[in-house]
Amino acid sequence: MMAELEFVTFINKTLKPRITEREIVLDLFAGCGGLSLGFEAAGYKTIGFEMDKNACETYNLNLKGSCQNIKLESSFIFPEAQIIIGGPPCQPFSVGGHQKGIDDTRNGFPIFIQAVKQVRPAIFLFENVRGLLYTNKWYFETIVKELTQLGYNINFALLNAVEYGVPQNRERLFVVGHSSEFQFPKKNKNKTTVGEAIGDIMYTTPQESKFLNAAQDTYIAKYEKASDCINPRDLYPGKPARTLTCRNLAGATGDMQRVRLDDGRRRRLLIREAARLQTFPDWFDFCGNETSRFNQIGNAVPPLLAYKIALSVKDCFNNKFSLATKSQTLFPVNEELYHKVK
Repeated sequence: MMAELEFVTFINKTLKPRITEREIVLDLFAGCGGLSLGFEAAGYKTIGFEMDKNACETYNLNLKGSCQNIKLESSFIFPEAQIIIGGPPCQPFSVGGHQKGIDDTRNGFPIFIQAVKQVRPAIFLFENVRGLLYTNKWYFETIVKELTQLGYNINFALLNAVEYGVPQNRERLFVVGHSSEFQFPKKNKNKTTVGEAIGDIMYTTPQESKFLNAAQDTYIAKYEKASDCINPRDLYPGKPARTLTCRNLAGATGDMQRVRLDDGRRRRLLIREAARLQTFPDWFDFCGNETSRFNQIGNAVPPLLAYKIALSVKDCFNNKFSLATKSQTLFPVNEELYHKVK
């Protein structure tokens, strides 16, 4: 296990954009750029597409690539690229939601599939909630079938971020399409704890601190009793955190993320604490009001997990195409975008 602050130093140094590769990565439904940050740290220049204005501004503020503030439609013409990544909106398939699936207007899979058909990348990857494998499993199988018919091999796995160095239990579905061989990253032997991520600020009370009042304490106690909770759902320094979501970060809910202070008071999680538990480095700033920033963090793919997956994608790509082959026209490169990378 890492010592306190060693983990913070690690993500601050490791998760920095450092463009070394020629290939372009398109990030659909990019959010604030958690997935893109992982790919830029692995050497790729990214181009993002995101309909939320604040998230798009966050992406453009922090990453080397650029993000277009746009609501993607099936008629959109994408630029040429060798890799497509993205997180189609997960609410239609979330176990915690209504699971309307394809009947939900937020379903982004038709657009993602259309992008793959149009661009024909060497590799694509998408992330979604595990609920896609439950009530809506038939739809997931339809998606896989359609992508397979385009000539791609499909690998998918439920990955828990806590097994890849993220100080948070967060299980998500990752799907990779390729024409070679792909291996998901190896799991860590040890788990990173809350204390390793935020131990230096966990028991502080900065000016922006928001404390739970007596009525909230009473409500939470009733909530935890009704849900047969053995231990209060506070953050514990010796354990990883529970899954961070928009709901338990931005909302005053029974399962809200909170810290119990030495004097017995409990306060809501700070923006920087939430960001670190998602493995956003300290230099990464968020745009918008407090609720928007919490939502951006809760919706993001943890950048450290994204980075490790990006390295696996890079291995798959480089094993398939030698340097000589990549320099040819098998996957045409938009020269204007290439010069921006260089």
